[in-house]
Amino acid sequence: MHKRFVNHCTLDLTLSACGPILIKSGKEGADPTKPDMEFVETYHGGGRSIYLPGSSLKGAIRAHAERIVRTVGGDKSSSNPGQIWASDPLNRSLFQALEKEKDTQKVYRLSSFTDQLFGSTAIASRLRIEDAYPVDRKQLKVEERNGVAIDRVFGSVAVGPFNYQVCTAGDFRTQIHLKNFTLAQLGLIGLVLRDLNDGWFGLGFAKSRGMGLVEVKLNSAVVQYPGCMLSDDHIQAMGSGQTWGKNCLLGVGEFLNEAEAQAYGFPRPDEQATPVAADRMPLGFGVQLTWSGAEEVQSFFEQAVRAWSQVLGVAA
Repeated sequence: MHKRFVNHCTLDLTLSACGPILIKSGKEGADPTKPDMEFVETYHGGGRSIYLPGSSLKGAIRAHAERIVRTVGGDKSSSNPGQIWASDPLNRSLFQALEKEKDTQKVYRLSSFTDQLFGSTAIASRLRIEDAYPVDRKQLKVEERNGVAIDRVFGSVAVGPFNYQVCTAGDFRTQIHLKNFTLAQLGLIGLVLRDLNDGWFGLGFAKSRGMGLVEVKLNSAVVQYPGCMLSDDHIQAMGSGQTWGKNCLLGVGEFLNEAEAQAYGFPRPDEQATPVAADRMPLGFGVQLTWSGAEEVQSFFEQAVRAWSQVLGVAA
């Protein structure tokens, strides 16, 4: 399905530090005046600034998504016994078999639910997260702290004292892009962002010591169907003539025929009614639905979570 583009979602969000955060640079510089552990930096907005790397955000989001599916889904799906929820990264046998498989439809179908979304050594990711850059560098508060590492056996100091750099205040803005998605996958992302906002998990260094907590502000969500057009207050697929209501949130299975959907394992039907009405994409080609503000985006995720509940085989 990476050769086609049937639906695309862009989530715009702001991450606000609720306390100290440190995403370590991974190397020590030659400047002795700088702390032992530095925040990652880059050039942005005309100057050098700290930022939250997209790779770090994706790693934290994936890890918690796997916790969710293992918690509520167990090892196998009740509605689809052949579906694995989250694969064991230490078990290379499944990955090696999929890496040798030439049928891409079979590779996707046999991959775990989280691998289908985040990718693996056998399948490409459908989710992309941009680096989170400061909204206003002047509002950032960066300070240095001291610490020691305790020996777990003897209880004495193993390493230290050492100093490290943290950001204690500031807003970072990023976007999450999801292509050719099912509504259940979208619902899972919504649950992860909810838990991140509630402080169930954090970002970066020393999370067990209370660091890395952020507040998630949902700015907007845009879902686009580039191969569709508006016709008589309906969404119509170009070429096939298939139509949906103007207020429909559509998963990838809706754009495929029954044989294609079964070959990939996409759910069909895969749609939810939404109060937001479709409009034309820029340049007048394609269709999009836009949710603006925290309340509308919250409602958007609630609709997607209903599809996730259906995949689990429980009432929404």
